[in-house]
Amino acid sequence: MRTDKIHINDFTIYSGRNIYSHRPIMKMIVDIGKYGEIPTSQIPGFNEKLLALFPGLRTNVCGLGHEGGFLERLEEGTYMAHVLEHVVLEMQAMVGYDLHYGKTRTIKEPSVYYLVYEYENEVCGLECGKASVFILNHLLEGKEIEIDEFIEYLKRASSEAELGPSTTAIVNETKKRNIPVTCIGNDSLVRLGYGKFSRLIEATLTDATSCISADISSNKQFTKFLLSEHQIPVPYGKVVFSEISAQMVSKQIGLPVVIKPFDANQGKGVHLNLKNKNEIITAFKDASKYSNGIIVEQYISGRDYRVLVVGGKVCAVAERLPALVIGDGEHTVEELVKIINQDPRRGEQHEKALTKIRLDAVADKLLKLNNMTRESVPAAGEVVKLRGNANLSTGGTAVDCTDMIHPDNADIAVRAANAIGIDIAGIDIVTEDISKSVYDTGGAVVEVNTAPGIRMHLYPSKGTPRNVAEDIVRLLFPDDSAAHFPIVSVTGTNGKTTVVRLISHVLSAAGKSVGMTSTCGTYVNDRCICRGDNSGPRSARALLSNKSIDAAVLETARGGIVREGLGYDLADVGVITNITSDHLGLDGVNTPEDLAFVKSLVVEAVKESGAAVLNAENELTPFVLERVKHRVIFFCKDKNAAERFLKPGQTVVFVRDGILAAEENGRLQTIVSVSEIPITMQGKIECNIENCLAAAAALYALKIPPETIAEGFKTFENNTGRFEIFERNGVRVMMDYGHNPAGYQQVLKTCRALASGRLTGVIGMPGDRPDDAMREVGKQCAEVFSRIIIKEDEDLRGRVPGEVADVFRRAIEETGFPSADLSVIENELNALKSAMANAVPGDFIVVFYEKYARIKDYLESIGARKIF
Repeated sequence: MRTDKIHINDFTIYSGRNIYSHRPIMKMIVDIGKYGEIPTSQIPGFNEKLLALFPGLRTNVCGLGHEGGFLERLEEGTYMAHVLEHVVLEMQAMVGYDLHYGKTRTIKEPSVYYLVYEYENEVCGLECGKASVFILNHLLEGKEIEIDEFIEYLKRASSEAELGPSTTAIVNETKKRNIPVTCIGNDSLVRLGYGKFSRLIEATLTDATSCISADISSNKQFTKFLLSEHQIPVPYGKVVFSEISAQMVSKQIGLPVVIKPFDANQGKGVHLNLKNKNEIITAFKDASKYSNGIIVEQYISGRDYRVLVVGGKVCAVAERLPALVIGDGEHTVEELVKIINQDPRRGEQHEKALTKIRLDAVADKLLKLNNMTRESVPAAGEVVKLRGNANLSTGGTAVDCTDMIHPDNADIAVRAANAIGIDIAGIDIVTEDISKSVYDTGGAVVEVNTAPGIRMHLYPSKGTPRNVAEDIVRLLFPDDSAAHFPIVSVTGTNGKTTVVRLISHVLSAAGKSVGMTSTCGTYVNDRCICRGDNSGPRSARALLSNKSIDAAVLETARGGIVREGLGYDLADVGVITNITSDHLGLDGVNTPEDLAFVKSLVVEAVKESGAAVLNAENELTPFVLERVKHRVIFFCKDKNAAERFLKPGQTVVFVRDGILAAEENGRLQTIVSVSEIPITMQGKIECNIENCLAAAAALYALKIPPETIAEGFKTFENNTGRFEIFERNGVRVMMDYGHNPAGYQQVLKTCRALASGRLTGVIGMPGDRPDDAMREVGKQCAEVFSRIIIKEDEDLRGRVPGEVADVFRRAIEETGFPSADLSVIENELNALKSAMANAVPGDFIVVFYEKYARIKDYLESIGARKIF
C-alpha cells in the first residue's frame, strides 16, 4: 500500500570525487509513495504554494537550459522526487551557498528514487535535505509553513559548522597551489597535502608549534618572564589570587593598572586603565570567572597594535580599535549599535570580515563607568567605547599599518615569537605610534598569541588588505617539490594487485618511500601495516595520512568507488588494467558499460600534468576514452591494437620481438626483455606480460628512467598469491585469486602452458557473482581440468550453503564432464587436501583460494616448497 508521504530510505555523503560528480554531493534515496503516480500538475494548489515559499524556483534553469525551465516542468507535471532535488538546492541557496548540480533517477517504479545534490557545508546539506522532505510533506497535507524560521535555523547551524575565517583563508590559498586539503572531524583541524610533506593546521596553529610553546604563550606570566630574559620590553606585573593581593600589588606597581586572567583568550576578563580601588575589585571579580590566577600589571598607555609574524618575518601589522559607536546627537547608543550591525561585513561570529557588536553586561558596565546607558544619546562626534579590549571577536575593527612599522618594533616582534618558539604568532604591542621605536616611546609587548586570527589583516576596516594566508602556505610548503606528492591509482577487473605491486617495487628502487594499498593489505616500504582488503577509499585516506611516505600506489576497487567515491583528490597517473564482466548486478552496475563508467572515474580524476593509462586491447577502452580529458598512454601486447587510438604526441607501451618498449613521437625506447621478467615465467604467463605493460606505462608517465623500470621488473619476484607455485613429491600446486570468468581464463591458459601431467582444479567463486558467470567458469574448467573439486567460500555473500557449488556442478555436468572426476567438498582446505591425497607425481593442482594464509600454511606444513 502506497503512503501519502515522502520517506527518506537512505542517505550517503560523498565528500570527494565520485561517480555522480567531481564535487562533494549527497545522495538521498526516497520513496514518494502515491505521488509516484501523481505529477505536480494534478495536485491542486501545490505549485502555487511551493513557489510562494521558494520564489527562486521561478527562474531555476533545471535540465531545460534556460531560466524558468523548472517552472515549465512544474506546470507540465513532474514528480515529487524531482521537486525535492530542486527544493534542497534552493534552500541551500537561501542560506547563502551558490550550488546548482543535482540529478534525480528512478530506482524502482513508480515511487522509489535516488536524488543527488551538490553541497558545500555538510551540516547545511544534510539539514536542507531533511527540512525539504518535511516541508513538502506539510505542503502536500495542506499545512502552513513558516519558511523564515527554517532558513534562520539553517543559517545558524551552517555557520557553526563552517571552518573559521583563518582556516578558510589558508585552505583557499592551499587549493590555489593544487595542494589537496582534507578536513579532519567537525572542527577546524585540517590536513594539507599528503604523506611525508603533509601539514596539520588548526586555524593558524601548525603542527610545528610544540605543546610547550603553546602552553607558554597561554601562560601570560611565563611569557613575560621569557621575553624579559630576551630583553624585550614588557609591562611589569605579578600573579595574585585574592582581592587583597590585587590591591596590594596595584599599589606597588602604581596606578593605573591592568587586570586580566592568567590564561584566558579573546580578551575575556581583561580590564584596562584601572585607577581606583573599586575598579580593581570589580575587575578582579570579573577576571576570576575565567581563571584562578589573576595578573595585575603596569598599564601601558597607547594604541593597540597586532603584529603578525610568520616564519621569522613580519607579514602584517594592524591597529586594533575596540567596539565603539560615534554619536550623531540623535540616536541612542542602542540604535547606533543596530545601525553599525547592519553593515553587511558584520556577522554573528567569525563567518564574515567583522563581528557584530553585542550590547551585553560587559558593554553595560563600561557605559556605566562613563555615566551612560544604552538609552543615552551621545553628542555628535562623541566616541563611546563598548569594550575594553580591541578583539575583532567582540566587534572591534582594524586599520592596516604594515608599511608603517619601525624596524626596531619589527625586530622585537620577531624576537618575541622566536623566544616562545612559535612559527606563526600574533604579537600585541601597545605604543603611542608603531612607526616610532618603542625604545623611544616607552611601549611594550603585552601579549604573544599562538594561533592568531588573521581576519584583521585579510579584511581591515581601513587600509590595504594583506594576503597573509599566502605567507602561511609558503611557510608550510616552501617550494613546489614539498607540495608535490605522486599518486598512482589502479583499477580494472583483473591484474590490479600485481600492477600496484610492480609500480611500488620500482618506485622503491628509484628511492621513494612508497605506500601501497591493495586487496591484500596496506604496505609501507614492503612492510604490511594493515591486513585485509584495503582497496577502498578509507584505506587510501589512511595511507595518505602516513608521514613516512613520499609516494602512494593505490588499488582502487569498484565497490569503494560506488559506495564512497575516491579516497584522494587527483592522481598523477590513473590506470585501468582491463574491464570485463564482473560484479554485474550489484550496486546498480548491470552492464559492462555501467562498470566502465564507474572505473572511468580513476582516469578522469587525474592532474592536468598527469596521465591516464589505458589498455588498447580492451573492447571498452573507446567508451572510457570519451571521458578522459588529459594525456593518455596506451599499452598493448601488439602495437597495432593502439593504432586506431593514437594521436600525434601520444605514447604507447607494447611488446616488440619479445621486448617491452615505449614509443612516443616516433622515438622508440626499449625497456626490458620479457624473458628477464621473473613473473612472466619466460613469457608463459601472458596476463603478467599485460600487467608489466600497464605498470611500465604508469612508470613512464611518472618519468621513471627505462633502466630503473627494467631493473625493478627484473628483481620483482614476490607476487604473493598470484600464480604462486609449490612443489611436493613431484606434485605442483598453484595458488591464484581468479574470481571471475576473465581471471579464470588467464589462469587456465597458464595451466596449459605449464602442466605436463593431469590437471586438477579446486574451484569456486564469491557468492555475489551472478549465476551466469559461475556457469561460464564451470564450462571453462570442464574443458581444461582432468579432475574438478568444487568448494565454497566461507563468506557466502548472500547465498545459502551449497548454492554456489550446485550452480557449478550443474554447469559442469551439462558439458558431459565425467561424474567420477567431479566432486563437491565445500570446505576450501579439505578440498585441497582431497586433491593432494589423490595426486600422483607429475600432477598439477590449481586452487582458486579465498583464504590465502590458510592454504599456504597447509602446504608448508606438509613440506611443500615454493618454486615460483
